[in-house]
Amino acid sequence: MQKIPQADLGNFLSKNPNEQKAFVENIGNAFQEIGFLALKGHFLDAELQKSLYKEIKAFFALPDSVKNRYEIQGGGGQRGYTSFGKEHAAGRKVGDLKEFWHFGQDLSLYPELHGVYPENVQVEELTAFNSIGNAVFKRLEKTAQVLLQAIALYLNLEPSFFDPYILGGNSILRAIHYPPIIEAPKDAERAAAHGDINLITLLMGAQGGGLQVLNRQNQWIEAVAEPDELIVNIGDMLSRLTNNRLPSTVHRVVNPPKEEWGNPRYSLPFFMHPIPQMPLNCLSQTIDKEHPKKYEDITAGEFLNQRLIALGLLKH
Repeated sequence: MQKIPQADLGNFLSKNPNEQKAFVENIGNAFQEIGFLALKGHFLDAELQKSLYKEIKAFFALPDSVKNRYEIQGGGGQRGYTSFGKEHAAGRKVGDLKEFWHFGQDLSLYPELHGVYPENVQVEELTAFNSIGNAVFKRLEKTAQVLLQAIALYLNLEPSFFDPYILGGNSILRAIHYPPIIEAPKDAERAAAHGDINLITLLMGAQGGGLQVLNRQNQWIEAVAEPDELIVNIGDMLSRLTNNRLPSTVHRVVNPPKEEWGNPRYSLPFFMHPIPQMPLNCLSQTIDKEHPKKYEDITAGEFLNQRLIALGLLKH
C-alpha cells in the first residue's frame, strides 16, 4: 500500500445507513492495515485554518527572548511554548529540529477543570492568537469525537462509548515550527520516528511533504494530504485499549533535501486525549487465545506521565 486511504466524514454523518456502514468498515480497515487515513468532510473550514496559520507564523517569528517568556518551567511542555530542540523521540537523546506551542482546553468553558489541567498561556503580542487557537481546538475536538463514534462501532461498542471520556479530555492542539536548516544536522531529524501517545491524532498541514509513515510491511511511505483533508492516525492509548487490534503507527518528519533547507515547515496536530481517569485496560472482546492480553492495566493519566518522562519533557 503506497497511498494513504481516504474517507469522507460526511458519509458517516449522512442519514443513509449503507453509507454509514461503508464508512465504518473503510476507516476500520485503514486503521488496521496502515493506521493512517486522509479525512474530508470534517468540521474545520479553510478560513479558520488560514487564520490560525497566520497567527502561528507571527508567533514563531517573534524574537526568542519574547517566546521564551511563554515557556513554563516544570510544566512538561503541556501548555504554552517549548523551545527548539527540547523534545526528542522516546529512546533517543538527540532533540528534534522543531519548536512548538500547545493549546489545551479553554477552562472558561469547564470551570470544574480548574486545577485539574493547566491554564492556557495568553500571548500578549498577538490579540487574536488565543481565540483562534481555541476555535480550531473545538472544531477538531468535534471531528475527533464523531470519528471515535465510528471507531466504537467498528469495535462492536456503543457509538457513545468514548464520549464520557473525551468531552473535557486532556486534548492538545500543537502548533509546530520546523525552522530553516542552517547547517548539516548531526543525527537529528525534524521529528524522529515515533508513535503518538493519545487516542487519535488529527493533523492539518500535511501538504508540505516530509511526513512519512511506516506501513505494516516495514516500508516508509509518504503521507501527503489534499488542502481540505486532515490526516488521522491511531495513537498508543487506542492501541492499548484495543489490545493492538488498531495498532499505533510509527511515523516521522524527515529533513528536506539540501536545496530546500531554507524552507521552514509548519504543521498543526490535534492530539485527542481522554480524561486522566480513563482506564486503558484491554477491551475483553479484543482478547482471545490467538490474541492474548499484551498490556498491563493503566489509566490514561499514568500512561501520559510515563511518556512525557520518556520524551524528556518531564523529570522523574
